Amino acid sequence: MLKLSCNATDKLQTLFSHSHQPDPAHRRTVSSVSCSHLRKPVLDPLRATVSADQGSVIRAEQGLGTLADQLRLGSLTEDGLSYKEKFIVRSYEVGSNKTATVETVANLLQEVGCNHAQSVGFSTDGFATTPTMRKLHLIWVTARMHIEIYKYPAWGDVVEIETWCQSEGRIGTRRDWILKDVATGEVTGRATSKWVMMNQDTRRLQKVSDDVRDEYLVFCPKELRLAFPEENNRSLKKIPKLEDPAQYSMIGLKPRRADLDMNLHVNNVTYIGWVLESIPQEIVDTHELQVITLDYRRECQQDDVVDSLTTTTSEIGGTNGSASSGAQGQNDSQFLHLLRLSGDGQEINRGTTLWRKKPSNL
Repeated sequence: MLKLSCNATDKLQTLFSHSHQPDPAHRRTVSSVSCSHLRKPVLDPLRATVSADQGSVIRAEQGLGTLADQLRLGSLTEDGLSYKEKFIVRSYEVGSNKTATVETVANLLQEVGCNHAQSVGFSTDGFATTPTMRKLHLIWVTARMHIEIYKYPAWGDVVEIETWCQSEGRIGTRRDWILKDVATGEVTGRATSKWVMMNQDTRRLQKVSDDVRDEYLVFCPKELRLAFPEENNRSLKKIPKLEDPAQYSMIGLKPRRADLDMNLHVNNVTYIGWVLESIPQEIVDTHELQVITLDYRRECQQDDVVDSLTTTTSEIGGTNGSASSGAQGQNDSQFLHLLRLSGDGQEINRGTTLWRKKPSNL
């Protein structure tokens, strides 16, 4: 049992009053986690006004929060303008080589982004919606996602993810992430994304109003901060449309019920899996995904049927690499992707991927 010296103790004692005490060795291991990671910072009056749930604000001002808040290994940074959280890679989040899948990484990015929004008092019933957005039935939807993974975490590894958001023109916002291996401090990945607002009732895009912008900009870095500060980096590359005939395809993919999210459409992470379905097996056997960039063109609903098309390309350019890595390797492979509706061929998503040769120990 986690040894707490904060307000969660009484609740945990009530919940587990009939359970046995752990052995001393186990207690020494787990209690080494600092309780400073478990406490949520007290919100100042400005942050308190952001939340429409007054009960949640009162609990946060008292330093209580929910039980989940107190147990979560995440918190705002000292300046309050970014958020860090640690995650343990679980057995069900790894593939056959015992390292996390790219879908796992994408889900963790989404999770830490949502937790960041909740930590500053935004909605708990949607993906980072502000009070004005909820009043006007507005939601955030993904426009672009770019992920670079320099080293995949293995089963049991602890990953720390830092995230922050910033304004992105008049029609959206951006969110960036940096991933680190907690054991070594090594940067193992970076990601950036663009988001736009959609009316939940009409499903039409809408400009970000000054009211909404003012609500979230107070929690954003005052100066531009980019996960990819390199000039002409790969995350900025325009993605050309894949034209028929494609070299590889997977036809007739259908969304599962579990693929739908709180916004009542297929979640952005599902698209990653669909894109990878048409990658040739010989690449999957000998390479691992290093970079993926996706442009989201339209929503996908539960009854839609999707085709995944893939073609080899050499026109997209190299990877940014990590702080210590070089340029694209000669054994790397690049692909251009298209997801479209099977019926009328409407474009759902276009993307690119870069694959590197697998390490010899895999």
